[in-house]
Amino acid sequence: MTSDEVRTASGSTIAGSERFDSPSAGTTESVGASLAARVAAGDVVLLEGDLAAGKTTLVRGLVRALGGDDAEVASPTFVLLLSYPCHLGEILTVHHVDLYRIGERLADLREIGLEEVLSEEHAVVAVEWPKDTLTPWIPSDARVWRVTITTRDNESRLIEITPPG
Repeated sequence: MTSDEVRTASGSTIAGSERFDSPSAGTTESVGASLAARVAAGDVVLLEGDLAAGKTTLVRGLVRALGGDDAEVASPTFVLLLSYPCHLGEILTVHHVDLYRIGERLADLREIGLEEVLSEEHAVVAVEWPKDTLTPWIPSDARVWRVTITTRDNESRLIEITPPG
C-alpha cells in the first residue's frame, strides 16, 4: 500500500498532522512504510502510545520500506536499543530505542549509548517512550517526527503523525 493509498483509504490531515485509522497490524506497518518515504538520514521519530499500541509494528514497516529486514524488528523493551541495517539512499541504519524502563537521569540515557546514536548522520532513530531529558541530546539540525498511537475501544488504532516544524 502506498502512502497515497493509506491516506485516501483511512487517513486525513488536520492542522499539519496526519491521522490514520488502523484496523490491523498490516495497516500499521503500511503507515510506517508511508513514513519511510518522508524521513531522511538524521531524522528522529518519537513514538508514543499505550503498551501494545503498535509502536514496534510501525517501526517494522519503517524498516522494511527503508530496505531493512523487517523479520529482525523486535521490541527493544529489555535490551533498550536495537539497530537494523538499511539499504535505501543515505539511510544506512534505523536505531530502535525503548526508554520505557529508563529513568529521566542523563546517566541512564548515556549508558545505553543514546548520545552517539542520535548523532549518527546516516541513521534514523525511532524512540519509543521518549523522555523529556532526551530533548537536549537531539541535534539541533535533526528533523523530529512525532507519532502517537491510540488504541480504540474496537481494537483499532488511531495513528497521528506530526511532521517536523
